[in-house]
Amino acid sequence: MRRIITINSNQVSKSIETKKLLTEKLINMGFEVSYDFHPDTELVISIGGDGSFLKTIHDFDFPEVPVVGINTGHLGFFPEISPDNIDKFIDTYLKKDYFIQDISLVQASVCTNKHCFDMFAINEVVIKGDKSRTIHINLKVNDKHIQNFCGDGMLVSTPTGSTAYNYAAGGSIVDPSLNLMQLTPLHPINTNAYRSFTSSIIFSNDSIIKITPEYRFEDSILVVIDGVEHRYSQISYIKIFVSDVKIKLLRMADHEFWSRVSEKFL
Repeated sequence: MRRIITINSNQVSKSIETKKLLTEKLINMGFEVSYDFHPDTELVISIGGDGSFLKTIHDFDFPEVPVVGINTGHLGFFPEISPDNIDKFIDTYLKKDYFIQDISLVQASVCTNKHCFDMFAINEVVIKGDKSRTIHINLKVNDKHIQNFCGDGMLVSTPTGSTAYNYAAGGSIVDPSLNLMQLTPLHPINTNAYRSFTSSIIFSNDSIIKITPEYRFEDSILVVIDGVEHRYSQISYIKIFVSDVKIKLLRMADHEFWSRVSEKFL
């Protein structure tokens, strides 16, 4: 029976060296190695930092098989395996001494005057004005008007993404075992015309966030999905909600979220 593992790596020299070493070790253990996503792959390994990990999942269209990361970047919150521990990782994988963590994505349906586009985020969806201008938007939740917002923008994160841009923007760190969304305002402005929340808001997993732009200055909105910018003109509204699409993260048996938070952030 064929056992295929897909490896994806960034172009940093340390990553390329790690990719070569990992390939040799996996082949010696009887695995086939593919550098493109193979339909029969049983595991995807991303080599790089957190950005490379997110890019791998997006590039492979949110694979249904488990994904694990080897950290050759800086923070390495997603990729928890050190290049020095490749032998231990392979041994652990063969012994099945790991667990699979299902991660819910958030889905953004961006609707213009002509079309709707669905995008999926592992960490966050950010709505901003193009060219770094102040944005004016109407916020509704479950069709109920919440506020007229003025500021740099709004960020909607998953629990998994709560430690990323959301945390830097002043949002709360959320245990990834919880199924919810967090909305964090980006530099809100409070005036008589716009009364904006100044702290993050937690929404249940069945909530639907609807953002409608007020076009007073320019007809262009920037939608940022996991750090990748998408520009759209004539957006009518954007709906953001917890998606049915999930990804599977392979975690070592000793993985514990709050220990990782303490190690990486405190």
